[in-house]
This record gives sequence, C-alpha cells and structure tokens, in this order.
Amino acid sequence: MKDSYILEVENLSKNFGGVTALHDVSFRLKEGEFLGVIGPNGSGKSTLVNLITGFVKPSSGSVILRGKNITGKKPYTISSLGIGRTFQMAKAFHHLPAFKNIIIPLCSRRVGKFKGGQYGERDDIAMDLLEEVGFERDSSVPYKLANSLPHGYLKRLELARCLALRSEVVVLDELFSGMSMSEVAGTLPIVEKLKTTGKTVIMIEHRLKELFRVVSRVIVLNFGTKIAEGNPVDVMASASVKSAYLGSEEE
Repeated sequence: MKDSYILEVENLSKNFGGVTALHDVSFRLKEGEFLGVIGPNGSGKSTLVNLITGFVKPSSGSVILRGKNITGKKPYTISSLGIGRTFQMAKAFHHLPAFKNIIIPLCSRRVGKFKGGQYGERDDIAMDLLEEVGFERDSSVPYKLANSLPHGYLKRLELARCLALRSEVVVLDELFSGMSMSEVAGTLPIVEKLKTTGKTVIMIEHRLKELFRVVSRVIVLNFGTKIAEGNPVDVMASASVKSAYLGSEEE
C-alpha cells in the first residue's frame, strides 16, 4: 500500500547545465526503517540529499512525505514538515555555547506544535539531548563555544540539533566523516539507539562496516544513477557494485 510509506522518492533527476548529477532515482522508505545510501565520490549522494531536503530544486521527479508532495519546497518548510538533516561539514552557530545551539531548534514552530511547546524547560531539554549524543552533562563541554569543540563533538552537536526538531525522517549526511576511529566508536552506539527507538533514518556514508551494522537496506549510486538496491550482503555481492564502488574503496 502506498500509504504505508513515510517517504517516496519518484524518478528524481537533477541537471546542472549540461551535467546530469542525478538521473531517475526512485526509492520508498517505511516508517522506522534505516536506509543506507552509498557510492563513490561524485556519484550523486549529496545531490540526492539536497533534493530531498530542499536545498536544490529537481529538474524532474518528486518527493512525497506521508502522501504530501514536498518537491521543491524551501528547506525551512521541509524541516517544519518533518525531515531533518545533518551536514557533512558541521554548521553550528560557532559563537554560541553548545547547549544554546540546541535551544534554537527548540524554539521552532514545529517543536511548538508538540504540547504547545510547553513540555519542559528548554535549557533542560537541550542538556538532555546533548547527553543523548554523548556530551558529558556534568562537565564544562556543553557550555563551551561551538568553535572550540573537537570535530567529533561538532558532528554529534549536528545530530542533537536535528533530533531537537523531532523530525519524522532524519537524514545523516556522512555523520562519521572526519572522525577518528575512537570518535566513530563512541558515536555508533548513539546511531544504533536511534534504530531501537524507531526513528526513520537515511544514512549517506562511506564507512561501510559501521553503516552495515545499522541499516537493513542500501541503495548504490554511480554517476548519478541507482545501480543496486537491497540488503547489504546481496548488494555488495553485485558485480556492478564491486566494479563501481569497491574498486575505489580500500575498507
């Protein structure tokens, strides 16, 4: 049934001048599902994310959220409708303390819809969210300016800001990018917890080992085209995937 899907991407394409960045990509996402999106650099992953979240308008195709056509809407509109995202390069408010970065989405109109926004003190909620993503609540870290935080904390701050919006669909754009192995090891259980709580997540990721621990299905892009879709084991056994993706990956 069509209504059983929380998100539907239908024949999505994007051309930049004479260059096709994404061509006729389609997939559907069920509520509570974790979907991985993989592919070599330049395969169209970032373009796909930007089309879904409204940062780029498609040349053709559509994005449907719970039966509502959101194609080409502004990012803030899509966010208010229930799709939140992180960015490869952390986009924190660098001159604010970490916990104040969380206060901003907590003041959004979307969050205000839940119990009229009166479901606790915002400072306490911000600290709770930071603690969920690995900030030490009783330390000075949540009070430090974002521009003084290590990269791993910045990426987790991105995640906390996204979760603060109470998004129905969470898009994680290379969450582990730039993290050390110890930072990845500390962040992975946080992502695994999202799965156990029933979050609907799209993960764009290059770290396949970590990705496959949490996703039940992956799609593979190459030169803007979807070349495979299915469970990770079957997809990685595909000759086309080995040729297009693993040939450029050393993990």
